[in-house]
Amino acid sequence: MDQRISFITLAVSDLEATRAFYLDGLGWQAELFVPGEVLMIKAGEHLVLSLWSESGFEAEVGPIRRGEGIVPLTLAHNVATEAEVDAVLDLARRAGADPVHPGELRDWGGYTGYFADPDGFRWEIATNLGEIGQLVLP
Repeated sequence: MDQRISFITLAVSDLEATRAFYLDGLGWQAELFVPGEVLMIKAGEHLVLSLWSESGFEAEVGPIRRGEGIVPLTLAHNVATEAEVDAVLDLARRAGADPVHPGELRDWGGYTGYFADPDGFRWEIATNLGEIGQLVLP
C-alpha cells in the first residue's frame, strides 16, 4: 500500500450549510456537489475532502457515535507566515465559523489558531517554520 491519503470523508448534519460555509464563505470550489448527498472538494494534488450527509454516511459506513465534546480529529491548513494564519482565521470568522480561537505562539515554536466549521470539525491554521512544516507548503 502506498503511503498516502486519497480522501478525507466527514459526515455533516446540514450539507447545504456546509456547502455555503466552504464554497461561499471560504471561497473554495466544488469538484462534485450532489444536493442532499455529498460535496467533494479537491484539497491537494491527490487529496479530496468529501463531505457526506449523515444519512448517506451511516448507510454506507455504519452508525455515527454521538455525544458531548469535540470530535477527536483536526484538519490542518498550513501557511507560510503568522499574518497568513490571522488572515485565514478572519476569513473563517466572516464565513460564520464559531468558535474561532485566535492565533498564538505555541511551545513547540509554531503559531496556530483554530476555527470550527458548521458541524464543529476543528481546522487548525498554522505556520511551522520547522522541516515538517515546510514539507506541507505548496
